[in-house]
Amino acid sequence: MRRLPLSALQAFEAAARTGSFRAAGEELGISPSAISHAVRKLEILMGAALFERQSRAVHLNVAGEALLRHVAAGFDEMRQGIETVGARSGNLLRLHCAPSMAAQWLLPRLRDLLAKQPGLEVRLAAGVDYPQFEHDEFDADICYGPPRQEGLIVIPLGEETVTPLCAPELAERINSPKDLLGAKLIESDNKRVRWTSWFGANDISPPAPRGSRFDRSFMAIAAAVDGLGIALESTRLAEREIADGRLVAPLAGRAQDVRYVGHYLVFPRVAKARRSVRMFTQWLTQELNLPQPKV
Repeated sequence: MRRLPLSALQAFEAAARTGSFRAAGEELGISPSAISHAVRKLEILMGAALFERQSRAVHLNVAGEALLRHVAAGFDEMRQGIETVGARSGNLLRLHCAPSMAAQWLLPRLRDLLAKQPGLEVRLAAGVDYPQFEHDEFDADICYGPPRQEGLIVIPLGEETVTPLCAPELAERINSPKDLLGAKLIESDNKRVRWTSWFGANDISPPAPRGSRFDRSFMAIAAAVDGLGIALESTRLAEREIADGRLVAPLAGRAQDVRYVGHYLVFPRVAKARRSVRMFTQWLTQELNLPQPKV
């Protein structure tokens, strides 16, 4: 076979990975029937069926599984070769990040990152969606919560301490965990550690919800600084506000804090060959006092 049927192999790989001609078509920007036609053409060329077809899904048979191993490895090699030769193998980092981590922690350190990694160019996008690396839009992601996509390199970014935080004038009224039962509690709707978890850790029945609600931690932190109530937030995300005295932890040493791993650095295996990803990973883990990963 002198000429490789690359378009048919791409359709086959996408259908095999997603288990659906429709999903493969959406990923490649073509119709499900075009995917089906390309796969059928490949099967005729190979002289063997590659899928077991059902009404709404397709599953690889033995021949398809054997072919996929080689095709997937081949595509990975081609992507790595392109990245090695192309400009993105150098200093450009296309980074996706959870919004509050970007606003509260990463952006204040961006100058330090660029100073310690000369030549690195960062393009940063913040969003709550999890990027699909198959579309090749991003090199890496700092996501909130465990990644949902399989086959990625995952580096947990250490434990964060979640504790009640408020403006200094409100802290004067808080002497014990039970004092929070009558306070205005700011809720972060999308946070994995909520007030019910904190009260449970302190053996107190949580009060009925009242106070302001926000869907992002950076807004809850800003509201707490403005004296709208007490936020339950990560000291990592609120470190600037704590350092300059705009927020205090009124129950430090007098209540049980909650510790958890909230953020993860993730990237496709092929991305570890990119110099920009290695530079950023080294800086990030050093900044968080984490062991250097083998990337």
